[in-house]
Amino acid sequence: MATDLQIAVRKVVSANPANGEILREFEPVGETDVQAAVARARSSQPAWQGLGVQRRSAILREFQKLLHEKKSDVARLITREAGKPYVEALLTEVLVVLDAARFCIENAYRFLHDQPVAHGNLATKTKSGRILREPYGVIGIISPWNYPFSIPATESLGALVCGNCVVLKPSEFTSLAALELESLLHAAGVPEDGFRVVVGDGATGAALINSEIDKLVFTGSVDTGKRVAQIAAGRLLPSVLELGGKDPMLVLDDADVDVASSAAIWGGFVNAGQACLSVERCYVHDTLYQAFLKACVEKTKRLRLGDGLKPETDIGPMIHERQLRIVESHVEDARARGARVLLGGSRMLEMGPNFYAPTILADVTHEMRVMREETFGPVLPVMAFQHDDEAIRLANDSEFGLAASVWTRNKARGEALARRIRAGTVMVNDVVSCFGIGEAPHGGVKSSGLGRTHGRFGMEEMVRIKYLASDRLTAFKKVWWYGYGESFSQQMEGFLDLMFARGLSPRLRGILRSVGAYFRTERL
Repeated sequence: MATDLQIAVRKVVSANPANGEILREFEPVGETDVQAAVARARSSQPAWQGLGVQRRSAILREFQKLLHEKKSDVARLITREAGKPYVEALLTEVLVVLDAARFCIENAYRFLHDQPVAHGNLATKTKSGRILREPYGVIGIISPWNYPFSIPATESLGALVCGNCVVLKPSEFTSLAALELESLLHAAGVPEDGFRVVVGDGATGAALINSEIDKLVFTGSVDTGKRVAQIAAGRLLPSVLELGGKDPMLVLDDADVDVASSAAIWGGFVNAGQACLSVERCYVHDTLYQAFLKACVEKTKRLRLGDGLKPETDIGPMIHERQLRIVESHVEDARARGARVLLGGSRMLEMGPNFYAPTILADVTHEMRVMREETFGPVLPVMAFQHDDEAIRLANDSEFGLAASVWTRNKARGEALARRIRAGTVMVNDVVSCFGIGEAPHGGVKSSGLGRTHGRFGMEEMVRIKYLASDRLTAFKKVWWYGYGESFSQQMEGFLDLMFARGLSPRLRGILRSVGAYFRTERL
């Protein structure tokens, strides 16, 4: 992921990665202005919360309507700034946000409604208990460049509908997409100070983390995420961290090679491989290995690279030079260690500085960086395995645990193996699309991060839990109040027998001991 708190730039430049065209330049927002934005959000938050969930949902419905009307313009803006093909901008950005709004609109009222809590303890049967879900206040969001609209939007919608205000710091590479989100939310009725974008560099992100926000949602690299966690821990700032993945794809011996190979090249090359859910490791049963490789090579040769605004483009450019160098180093390391480059493996300078040929690697091992570190580029490394247990061991042999997929004609077999993979999401016979399911939580285990976004569990991250208990017997002193002594001890022993002794006779004796001792105990 691209967000890095240690990277500072003089100017924040939004440029088209396909041709280098500068779209806009910004002065980075400084620490004082970040603190001011957070302070204004805090002042605005009580009124936003006071609107009530139904009114906030109506504003999200208006946002959904406006986004749908502007879907083509928004998608083209994303393509110009992030490089991905226009159709991918429509599907993986605009559609995802429209559906996230739909989920919030349909579920927020029920989610935020007081939840009754039944009491099983006889001593507390006179009380009514309820779970309340209250907004944190101000949510700070730091979002990456690879999905510059859908990632911050889905997180922001959940925060807003729950009654929070939001201050968003987008990636320095994709500020325009975030500003378009801000414009749409304000037009829909979100107060200007209720949602604010602070454009800037790494220092701007650091200022947001150190400001008086009430919770942080961060998407970025593992190294940066660990530094964020250390800073947050110093002030006990609650945080959600989505830190990328090295997602494995397991192709079992009964899989359909044609279907699985098509999934692998799309899952590996969508958004030029710059997706935390992309297929970064592919394990294929040795009986299908050669046929699978052949199918992947043949299909990849038919993919068309180019400017994402051209309708025939399948794969656009990578975002910037720094990410290209990471991809190159992984491929060269694999080549030096004995991997075969079946296709690609180099830049396509004739197309522009940020294009890298979709690459298929065979005979890879776990000693290679391409199988251990997040590559985040159009590279599909393929490794053979001999039995299911070996496939599970290889899939779990990673510091990451964001997502995975299992490919088989036997659904029950696929789901059984999916349960053994340590990841936040495992899909059987599909890849990547889990991000676009409004109800599905998104997040990982191990170094892939902490917490969840999207769906009900994403909403849970946006609220504090409060327990409210009311006693119905207002005129009675409680039996456990002061008045200790031998009689009280006997009363409590009898009460425990009543509650937990086995058999009718011990429980009856407990009742008699408890009741008798009650009348001998004097309460203060």
